[in-house]
Amino acid sequence: MTISILEQAKIQARILVPLVKALQAELGEARANDLVRRALGDTYRRHGEAFRRTKPEADVGTIMASAFKTYARDGALDYDVVEHSPETFAIDVTACQYAAFYKALGEPELGFLLVCVADFAVAEGIGGGIALDRTQTIMQGASHCDFRYRRRAPV
Repeated sequence: MTISILEQAKIQARILVPLVKALQAELGEARANDLVRRALGDTYRRHGEAFRRTKPEADVGTIMASAFKTYARDGALDYDVVEHSPETFAIDVTACQYAAFYKALGEPELGFLLVCVADFAVAEGIGGGIALDRTQTIMQGASHCDFRYRRRAPV
């Protein structure tokens, strides 16, 4: 039996929330948050790379649809697919148990730092020219999260 990503996030929060708060008190919020973003970014990029290795031939739409099924496991997310093609995967997350958990802790800002920021690093790690645009999150008080994955235009 594997543990869901939501349960992993809850377990990690027991350690990371007090650690980040201590870093913020010692270093200041901006410096501590930057340090946490950089440190966790490397970890999340590696997660994206590992996920990509399981689906080496998948297009943007297929790989991101599969990833969201993983993130949504055990009722963690409710979402509506806006667009799904080989070049794009666009969804609106309408309910988020990650956000509900951090809100119940009274730490939605840390939830954004520890959970939501990871989405960009994971996409980078998956590679294949995948770019993520997101303008709002439930964690930050919006009605929904607007994930828009697309293949970057060649340079």
